[in-house]
Amino acid sequence: MDTKILTLPVAAEGEAETLSDHVFRKIQAAIVKGEIAPGSKMSEPELARTYGISRGPLREAIHRLEGQRLLVRVPHVGARVVSLSQQELCELYQIRESLEGMACRLAAERMTPATAGELRRVLEAHERDEAFQAGRGYYLQEGDYDFHYRIVQASGNQMLIRLLCDELYQLARMYRIQYSATPNRPRQAYAEHHRILDAIADGDGELAELLMRRHIRASRLNIEHHIAQGNLQRTEA
Repeated sequence: MDTKILTLPVAAEGEAETLSDHVFRKIQAAIVKGEIAPGSKMSEPELARTYGISRGPLREAIHRLEGQRLLVRVPHVGARVVSLSQQELCELYQIRESLEGMACRLAAERMTPATAGELRRVLEAHERDEAFQAGRGYYLQEGDYDFHYRIVQASGNQMLIRLLCDELYQLARMYRIQYSATPNRPRQAYAEHHRILDAIADGDGELAELLMRRHIRASRLNIEHHIAQGNLQRTEA
């Protein structure tokens, strides 16, 4: 599988993407990848000029981004890019640890050998990614090429899917991308993904849940360490 083709279409086959859809996806990607910094004020006139869109479709896109928790509405200020406090980020990872652990257990009960094989090929594509090979970060395509997303989908639990693949998905991706390039973490995360998948493929839901919880906890501790180091550097400066 060539990793160059691992991108999702912007609209389902046969559907026409509206101008609002297009701008929504453009702004969403810019926020998630950090091209628009956390805490940035979203100026509607400036965005309208940048994307060549009228205020009506733009406001629709902004409203959808608020629904994904990527934008927050501040009284007397307007929309800003979300910027979670350390406590809020910790709480997000605690939610992920619990719910994705459950999703892993359910996936181990329901995943077919064919689906497990597809997920194994996704990990193989991750390993071939240029940034991963160079140690610059972990492969973070979205949707069907996202290891975590695929496991939640395989759980079959519609409430979990709505929470983790819709309501919290892009917010979690934003922080996964932001901290994916910390030293040694990409290789560790990749190895952890393989162990999780081995447990799921063996039908061992208890082990799969334990490994996923440990994996997300390790990511949270990595973030806390990174933040602490940054705070120390600012104190020493």
